[in-house]
Amino acid sequence: MTFQKKDFIEIEFTGRIKGGEVFDSNIKEDLKKINPEASSKPFIFCLGEGMFLKGIEDFLLGKEIGKYEIELEPEKAFGNRDTKLIQIVPIKIFRDKQINPIPGIMFNFDGRPAKILTVSGGRVIVDFNNPLAGKTVIYKVNFMRKVEDKKEQINAFNDFLFRKKFKFEIEDKKLILEVEKPLTKFVEMFKDKYRDIFGLDLEVKQKEESSLIS
Repeated sequence: MTFQKKDFIEIEFTGRIKGGEVFDSNIKEDLKKINPEASSKPFIFCLGEGMFLKGIEDFLLGKEIGKYEIELEPEKAFGNRDTKLIQIVPIKIFRDKQINPIPGIMFNFDGRPAKILTVSGGRVIVDFNNPLAGKTVIYKVNFMRKVEDKKEQINAFNDFLFRKKFKFEIEDKKLILEVEKPLTKFVEMFKDKYRDIFGLDLEVKQKEESSLIS
């Protein structure tokens, strides 16, 4: 059996810089090399739908259950470095955000990862390139199984989009998600995606306190 676009699959994986360190994994032993406090968990995703690195998804299409080692050049991984993404930012902006700009530190700048290169007077030179841009990476991937259960698929998709578990039910061709009030409008924005992947019309229902999932 080969895997096709829109199949849900479970994999174990470890990504490392070629000749260097591990930067991502869901395998306990490798994950500890990145963050000793992190806990590993299964990774389930819909193949070919942008839920994982595109170069990896493209490679896995048409493959069977098994173990693979995949080497990706920068253009198929995290892109080449772009000098236009190295920018001068006034130090006042950092002070307004209560950030102390120290050369070498990484931080989140309005949702974008960035690295401070130098600080001089009132100017800070910041690199907005992905930290892995320009690097060849190697992924070891173990195809575990094809996920057939619809509820397991929906739970995995919800976790990918919202990092949350929602109570839900399926009625005929309708998926009813119970969502906290502040998230209802945001979740509704993905109606077309749920229909495309699951063939279900999404109905978002504000959930009661008693419906909360721990």
